[in-house]
Amino acid sequence: MKDFSNASFPPEVISVMEVALDAAVASLPEPVHSSHVQALAEAILRAAHEGERDPVVLQRLALMELQLRQR
Repeated sequence: MKDFSNASFPPEVISVMEVALDAAVASLPEPVHSSHVQALAEAILRAAHEGERDPVVLQRLALMELQLRQR
């Protein structure tokens, strides 16, 4: 995981990332593990840092990455 402790995002991008994370977490079966939420958040941060701004795309990328991690 890249260290995002010094990353800076404008408020509108943070809102997009929040929408994407909420949607991704809501799509997971119960119980949702904190490690899954962390993995989703990291994937969303990474994609947003690379310039992605569509919450649906951020959600899908995060879910695909989570699925690949579990293999």
